[in-house]
Amino acid sequence: MGQQPDDMFGDDNYPAYTIGQAAEMLGATQDFLRRLDEAGLINPHRSSGGHRRYSRYQLRLAARAREMVDQGTAMEAACRIIILEDQLEEALRQNEKR
Repeated sequence: MGQQPDDMFGDDNYPAYTIGQAAEMLGATQDFLRRLDEAGLINPHRSSGGHRRYSRYQLRLAARAREMVDQGTAMEAACRIIILEDQLEEALRQNEKR
């Protein structure tokens, strides 16, 4: 059985946004989001029709990448930095649980 609507809206990983919605929310182009996918920063869910769907978590990563790129960081470098920051944050969270 799938998630109930209330569960989905509270889930940061639920793929709720189309590429058009995501681009508009970020003030970015759809191509920018596709390039983040190609760079390995975000891996959007694909609908049954093959359309990209983004979660709030992915949009936060994309917003951080856009901020860094706007400040002059190369996209590949920005993606790598964000991936490493995310990995460090997860490791610290896991360490706190012990």
